[in-house]
Amino acid sequence: MKLILAIIQDEDAHEVITALNEAKFQVTRLNTKGGFLRAGNTTLMTGVPAEKVDEALKIIEENSKARTQHATLPSAIGAMHGFLLAPIEVKVGGATVFVLDVEQFYKF
Repeated sequence: MKLILAIIQDEDAHEVITALNEAKFQVTRLNTKGGFLRAGNTTLMTGVPAEKVDEALKIIEENSKARTQHATLPSAIGAMHGFLLAPIEVKVGGATVFVLDVEQFYKF
């Protein structure tokens, strides 16, 4: 048994959960917040038999879209009195996935 933790963008959560459910994977959704952009995201948890991990990963990959977005970060470059907000382009979306071994699993 494996535990898949997938951190995805909120915009993709519905599609990923629906696709996993259609493939008979049970999913728990946690609303989380990223540290870098301080934007909302979704963490999905699903327990998966070891032989089904590749199938679940494929579903997550196919339904998690990468995008670019502009963010403003403080910058001291060229500032005479404090910091300026410097816009930068960052890649967001896609999925960050952890696959963990599960020593014991119970369903009551």
